[in-house]
Amino acid sequence: MIISTSRKPSQRTRIFCKNLSTALGYEYINRGKMSLRDLYLKSLEKDKNSIAIISELKGNPSRLNFLSNRGDKKLELNISTDPNKERLNIRTDDLSFKCNKKGLEFIAGILNIKENQNPVNNYILIDGYTKKNNMAIIEFYDDNGNKTELKIAIKSLKRY
Repeated sequence: MIISTSRKPSQRTRIFCKNLSTALGYEYINRGKMSLRDLYLKSLEKDKNSIAIISELKGNPSRLNFLSNRGDKKLELNISTDPNKERLNIRTDDLSFKCNKKGLEFIAGILNIKENQNPVNNYILIDGYTKKNNMAIIEFYDDNGNKTELKIAIKSLKRY
């Protein structure tokens, strides 16, 4: 998977993209003036089968679209997050996925991460979240099993 942004992203959005690419072990491409078509061609060139594009609202990351490298939408997440520059110590070659929120297990397949209901370290957790009417929260756990500062609140989603 390739992670990129909408055009002319803010610094907060670029920081979030870099953190997300580090946490998931995917390549981050600075989009610049690259069109979506060029981004699809770049993913084919790099032998990647999907793209995640982060869009923003008022300078903050607000939407995460997962697309095939042919442009077909797979999933759209309306999100909120607080990007930070924390160094993430996550071993992506050993990354696993745990979901405590019924109905969101399919996200593991979109991220291409193996499911594990009893992870100890290096995992992503999707859990219920009642704060500010969000439907779920994605949290990342590092190599020592500690929760990182990288969190993504899912406000809503649309599956294609």
